[in-house]
Amino acid sequence: MARLTLLRAFLVALTLCFGVVAGQGPVLAQAVTTQSGAPDYDAWERDATRADEVLVQDRASVEGLQSLREQLASWREVFLRRQSVNKDRISTLKSQISALGPLPAEGESEPEEIASRRAELTTELDSATAPIRRAEEAYTRADGLISRLDSSVRDRQTNQFLELNSTPLNPALWSGAILSVAEVGAKVVTEVKSNLASAKRYETLKGSLPLILVLLVTGLIFVVRGGAWVERGLAKLRDSRHASRARVRVGVFLISLASLILPIVGLTLILEAADQSELTGVAGDAVLEILSAVVIIIYVARWLARQIAPPAYPPHPLLTLAEGQGLQIRVLINFAGLFIAANAAIGGLLLTDLLTDAAASVLGLPVIILAGLFLFRIATLMVVSAKAAQVQSAEASDAEEQSIGPDGPNGLVLRYLGRAARIVAIVGPLLAIIGYTYAGNVLVYSTYLTLAVMAGVAILQRLVRDIYSMIRGEEAGSNGLIPVLIGFALTLCSLPLLALIWGARVTDLSEAWTMVASGVQLGDSRISPVDFLKFAVIFAAGYGLTRLMQGTLRTQILPRTDLDTGGRNAMVAGTGYIGIFLAALIAITSAGIDLSSLAIVAGALSVGIGFGLQTIVSNFVSGIILLIERPISEGDWIEVGGTMGVVRDISVRATRVETFDRRDVIVPNADLISTSVTNWTKGNLTGRIIVSVGVAYGTDTKRVERILREIAEAEPLVILNPPPSVLFRGFGADSLDFEIRAIIRDVNYVTHVPSEMNHEIARRFAEEGIEIPFAQRDVWLRNPEALQASAEKKPAEKKPEAKKSAAKKPATEKPAPKQGPKL
Repeated sequence: MARLTLLRAFLVALTLCFGVVAGQGPVLAQAVTTQSGAPDYDAWERDATRADEVLVQDRASVEGLQSLREQLASWREVFLRRQSVNKDRISTLKSQISALGPLPAEGESEPEEIASRRAELTTELDSATAPIRRAEEAYTRADGLISRLDSSVRDRQTNQFLELNSTPLNPALWSGAILSVAEVGAKVVTEVKSNLASAKRYETLKGSLPLILVLLVTGLIFVVRGGAWVERGLAKLRDSRHASRARVRVGVFLISLASLILPIVGLTLILEAADQSELTGVAGDAVLEILSAVVIIIYVARWLARQIAPPAYPPHPLLTLAEGQGLQIRVLINFAGLFIAANAAIGGLLLTDLLTDAAASVLGLPVIILAGLFLFRIATLMVVSAKAAQVQSAEASDAEEQSIGPDGPNGLVLRYLGRAARIVAIVGPLLAIIGYTYAGNVLVYSTYLTLAVMAGVAILQRLVRDIYSMIRGEEAGSNGLIPVLIGFALTLCSLPLLALIWGARVTDLSEAWTMVASGVQLGDSRISPVDFLKFAVIFAAGYGLTRLMQGTLRTQILPRTDLDTGGRNAMVAGTGYIGIFLAALIAITSAGIDLSSLAIVAGALSVGIGFGLQTIVSNFVSGIILLIERPISEGDWIEVGGTMGVVRDISVRATRVETFDRRDVIVPNADLISTSVTNWTKGNLTGRIIVSVGVAYGTDTKRVERILREIAEAEPLVILNPPPSVLFRGFGADSLDFEIRAIIRDVNYVTHVPSEMNHEIARRFAEEGIEIPFAQRDVWLRNPEALQASAEKKPAEKKPEAKKSAAKKPATEKPAPKQGPKL
């Protein structure tokens, strides 16, 4: 008697939930190969002919078609591997033929020795490629037969979905259903009594009784007390004040898994005790397996309920619900688990021929009606949660709170999913009542399982964020990119499971993977995911070596040379470009990607790329020129297009210039090549300054010149060879104008040096009594008599003078009347 294990119980539960029946059809021979490794094409021909006959007759069961498909799939795998035989030899022969030169034109001849050698190599090439052509033909036939088998199975599934049975509401079927259930119980009781009546079995039971009692008691303790142990652990962990919040959330999740594992382990021990007793027969073993699956489904539903709407923090709830609604959805999910388990039990009894189709339909009717009612309520709470979270998001000012719920799915998806589930909750039971039992069960229970899978994905995504928060901090966990990418990968991994739930077969998924694994044909090459993986690994290794070499050059080698900073940066950047190019080339070659097959496509695309990306290409080429010629380097003070600043970085497309007010200006490299650029620090740091000053009229100009020259020569940054010069520029409107022209050692002090000179000029001029004038203006009145006449009317006011200084004129003087003469 086969022993029940935890893994087997899980498999039975998945089988009953998803409806995936691994039928035991007739065992057929697998693909046959000869001693040399070549396929046995005679055996293949017999199997292919038999498959054609089965498809034409269309009388085989689904299990038989599945077994036949497995055999054809093994043949196809052999033929696919055979297509890569003699690959190196074929490549060598093609190279040898190419080395002989092109074929002569029509009417021309080539030397007899070359022609003979070409004929020999061509014959060898045909012989080497013959097995590949044969394998390609057989592969095509096997693939076509598999497609026909899959199409036949899908047609049968469609017919089953649309099959109309007698309505379960027919009272004539109820008595048969009750009798079927009674017969199952009677069979189990009969098997137990028969085994107890056997003396041999009775002695075995007496000998195994201590072990049976230990297993039974231990299993009952795990089932009854496991939940209490978990709650104690959760309470202690939630009250912990030394651990971080993220660590507490991760710990709570791990402990919560014990609430799922411990009862299942206890159940396994109880079933093992029943198995050790050897009291059950075929029917009893089937019932025990079904019971194990039922209990697992119930406990999984209970765990999901506490994760989706936890009674206490942590973890974060997946839905935005009020406190009473959280309790309500937990109850609903637990009852949903009972309904799914009941349907799984009915399906298991039907698969083991312990129930008839009519009995299963009648027994499943009240279950599916209740399941539809509870599904409608769960879907309504999902829509309520989406709306509540949307209101919270509208009121929140922080962009991080724009998701639905703290850790829930997007609100739009949740809302539409809830609405679709409500429709299914109504349509599914109606179909079952009419007689479309299979269609109704698929709609209702597949929707339940879909929601369960999506909830499981959301729980795992929440766990990933918590683990990342525990490692990098709370802020990194909520805003990090890595948790988002891992969550997206988890979502993609759930797609095959969802496909199985909605009727896809394992063979459908394996067929899709075979199509992907076989790759895409590009010219004479076939690109597969393995090739892409090989390309990624080799390119990543090459990129890592390039970065390592750049670091070695930057820190170990170049500092010991005489190159300036710009030259070092150019060497490091050039090494990076060359290294990345070589890494990509080596990775493409190692992956077996034939670039010659892409030559035509690249030639066609080059025209569009040339027009559409000409600016980007121009900037890229300009960046290469900048790194080679180095008209500017990092650290140079440049002026281009009205922008003045220091070059901080020269990249492939643009150059970053930091202005003196600490702003970054991104200048395209093409502008640095095609326009005029002033480089203030190219070659050396010396530069000229000009300091202007004016003195009052009547000052001794020679004495001023001497003083200014002494001030310029005393400045430490001024170069004395050539010496600074003092120029008497001319007679200004208010002063005698002088200029100091000097060359300083570091142009970066072009503003500092004139400032220091101006301070010294002010001090020396004050000591020498030299006046620095300010602007003065005289104002002349054209008709002062008019103003005088106006002043006589106002004796309190003084008459204006004919000529007075603008500095002494009152600021509030009123203008003359309009009728008077103009001023």
